[in-house]
Amino acid sequence: MWKKKRFNNRNSYILCGLIFFVIVGTAFCMVVDSREASREKAKIVAEQNAEEKKKAEEAAAKEKAEKERAAEFTLQPGVLAGTLEPNKEERVVYLTFDDGPSENTQAILDILDQYDAKATFFITGFQADYRPLIRKAYDTGHTIGLHTYSHDYSSVYSSVEAYFEDLEKIGEVAEEQIGYVPCFIRFPGGASNVVSKKYSPGIMTELTGLVQEKGYQYYDWNVDSGDGAGLDSEQIKSHSVTDKYSHPVILLHDSQTKTETVKALPAIIEYYKERGYEFRAIDRNSFVSHHAVLN
Repeated sequence: MWKKKRFNNRNSYILCGLIFFVIVGTAFCMVVDSREASREKAKIVAEQNAEEKKKAEEAAAKEKAEKERAAEFTLQPGVLAGTLEPNKEERVVYLTFDDGPSENTQAILDILDQYDAKATFFITGFQADYRPLIRKAYDTGHTIGLHTYSHDYSSVYSSVEAYFEDLEKIGEVAEEQIGYVPCFIRFPGGASNVVSKKYSPGIMTELTGLVQEKGYQYYDWNVDSGDGAGLDSEQIKSHSVTDKYSHPVILLHDSQTKTETVKALPAIIEYYKERGYEFRAIDRNSFVSHHAVLN
């Protein structure tokens, strides 16, 4: 009887010991798990904070770059952009698109993005539904310039006052989309056009001087793609490629009828890329192609 009681007591001690160890072990594991969970939580919070800080820094850097770009490209009376003497050690292509935005603009932007090529868009007031593409082009690194609001020769070249009234109107469209009026412009028909003589003899001589006094810089071209004459894509490509210039400024069009231009664009880009040219958007340091003024 005594032995049985002693055996039972021993079993009780063992059981109590096991329970004690289970409780202590469980408590220890809970403490360890809690500490591990705290460390993991702290790690997650630290990573989130680091990611938020990185995003904030990137946003701040983007905002700063945006302000600097706007400050550089905005219209500045008395400050003339560009150079008539390009650095001939460089090989740079300036793709320039007149008359947009249009239903072809997105396709053009997609091709430019595919080839990592930058371009310049001289916009008009046509097709208001596509104006958000002006901002999209700008946000992806392309330059926005002004063509005219109406592109109506009889109107814009009827007088100096009429030209600037139209120019200011398209400037307002640009400002609505990108936040400022850019200094880069292109005359309908270029500075050498003689159609203007029909409406105002001598007006181009006046305008080429006045726009620069006001802080605008006008850009003509030294390579005409011919797409304005309704050529097909092979002909457009043939007219657009040349090794004659170290800084070709190519005239192209971005209007709803210029689907052949879209078709020709990849081949044009590939031609120049294969020859080591860089595709740049116009900025204040770019080569400026000026035609002889004939009116």
